[in-house]
Amino acid sequence: MNNGFFNTIQMRIFGGLAILMCMIALASYASLNFEKIGFLNPSPATISVSGEGEVLAIPDIGEFSFSVNAKGETAVVAQEESGTKINAILTYLKEQGIEDKDIKNQNYNLYPKWRYEERICPIGSYCPGGERVQDGFEVTQTVSVKLRDTDKAGSIVSGVGELGATNIGSLYFTVDDTEGLRAEAREKAIKDAQEKAKVLAEQLSVRVVRLVAYNEGEGYYEPQYMKTRVASYDMAEEEGFGGAEMPVGEESTKVVVNLVYEVR
Repeated sequence: MNNGFFNTIQMRIFGGLAILMCMIALASYASLNFEKIGFLNPSPATISVSGEGEVLAIPDIGEFSFSVNAKGETAVVAQEESGTKINAILTYLKEQGIEDKDIKNQNYNLYPKWRYEERICPIGSYCPGGERVQDGFEVTQTVSVKLRDTDKAGSIVSGVGELGATNIGSLYFTVDDTEGLRAEAREKAIKDAQEKAKVLAEQLSVRVVRLVAYNEGEGYYEPQYMKTRVASYDMAEEEGFGGAEMPVGEESTKVVVNLVYEVR
């Protein structure tokens, strides 16, 4: 009787252990499946919004370029003539209050000139082509100028032309601190995107958890261009030309951002 009793207890113990092991195995299997599900779909729900910011500013600087050409029988003569013209123009620019840091040499070229001499041939005979002969030297120097007093732009461009400058480039106006404008436009763009995200979350009945991605498009600004034509010195004297008025307008700086938020 005692043996039967002990056998019953042992069977119950083994049965309980078997049930416990099955439960542990099932729990492990369920946990593994949940981990697989999480692995298959790890990305949280997100929303993406874009925002744009624009800043308008009145340009505070102007820029233009000009060239000086000089010719001479020798390289030295051509360089001396070019130097004389350039020095006269630079002296004039400094008299107008333009600092050395705002005057920059862009390029300087010295090259020989050539001409073709026709051969004198008897009538009816074969006559070869002309001969290329060196005909002195030519110097071309280009200088760019930054104007911090935009009200004087017209008169300065005219004055440079009167002193012998050629190829005066199109004058354009811009803002010196473009990075400051970009930062202000970026702030507006981010605020615009944040407001859109708030409205979108309310419409979707979700809650914004955190920012997960930020992307900024290339900001750009639109300088104001003004094509210029400089009257000759004689025409300026006859007509009393003191330099055309140059309206500077407004400059636009824009930045576009994209924000991605995790939502629940």
